[in-house]
Amino acid sequence: MRADVFCRVIDNFGDIGVTWRLARQLTAECGWDVRLWVDDLAVFGKIEPRLQPDAAIQTVCGLRIVRWNQSREIADVEPAGLVIAMFSCEPDTAYRRRMRETSSVLINVEYLSAESWVEGCHTLPALRADGIPAHYFFPGFNPRTGGLPREAALEHDRLAWLGDRPGQRALMHRAGVSAQGIDVWGSAQGARLVSLFCYPHAPVDALLDALVALGTPTLLLVPEGIAPELGSQSRGALRIERIAFLTQPDYDRLLWMADLNFVRGEDSIVRAIWAGKPAVWHIYPQTDDAHLAKLRAWLSIANLPEPAETAILAWNGHPDAIHTVQTAFNDSLSPSMIGDWTAATALFLREQQKIPDLAHSLDRFCRGKLTAAGR
Repeated sequence: MRADVFCRVIDNFGDIGVTWRLARQLTAECGWDVRLWVDDLAVFGKIEPRLQPDAAIQTVCGLRIVRWNQSREIADVEPAGLVIAMFSCEPDTAYRRRMRETSSVLINVEYLSAESWVEGCHTLPALRADGIPAHYFFPGFNPRTGGLPREAALEHDRLAWLGDRPGQRALMHRAGVSAQGIDVWGSAQGARLVSLFCYPHAPVDALLDALVALGTPTLLLVPEGIAPELGSQSRGALRIERIAFLTQPDYDRLLWMADLNFVRGEDSIVRAIWAGKPAVWHIYPQTDDAHLAKLRAWLSIANLPEPAETAILAWNGHPDAIHTVQTAFNDSLSPSMIGDWTAATALFLREQQKIPDLAHSLDRFCRGKLTAAGR
């Protein structure tokens, strides 16, 4: 299974985050030979420090990575028999011309959504004017879709990490958390750890007011570049710490150990689901408020307690939110409600684990299409 995988970095870390996890899993677990084309290696390098941002071609984790903006390197390249266009990005014109000559099969891996129409479009042929045989492939939350990215060892690693207190402390140190912050997290009875990853328009001030008003010792970790107006500080029982931007494995570990995760975009919400902890999704804004319909669709299957759902709607500025952000979080973050929220999240995690993961679903589909095409 030799494949070219193309990714344009549009939403900062979301597009490349999903692509990098999927490409690694296809290589490690499905035996694919992947050549990955990415147009922004600087952003890519934030989540994969082994990457050389100036290299035209390099190998990381057994994958060949090509800097896509080097058009001279793609003009005469021989396309793989299978081409994966992440989020329906389009390979270059010269490359597509060679695809027609070599009868390569194109798979458009689309954005994640819980909306019902996705099931009807999943694996449908994509009719193209250039005649390239293509199909849509949709990640999703039920067996009638392609499922979610999930590595085979993920649950084993998560459970092991939850019992590894020394490893958790080492991660705190790697991330740059101060001794004062670690004391808040490790010493106070009933203390909470909260991670914050959001878009610039998030109502952060209202969230901070709610966390302070609760009076629970809380360590809030904010990665570099997120809510830049926040500095490391203490407000009542709330301690805010800026941390370094984490690699994907370390970000997963942070989500696993936190009591509450604020996440944004597609890659982070999936990882928050696998963490099994309460999560607030800041969904990527789209024109005509299409993102709010996606948010509602996800909430309809997540079956969260009503106060938690209200808090998520308020965080996203949804008109259906019945409370302000501060009031919504005051209601949803009480000890009893956090317990109910955690139980609902754990149930959703177990339900999603029953569904085939995205990489293996894609592998089965693509092998079938290549066989049908005589490749």
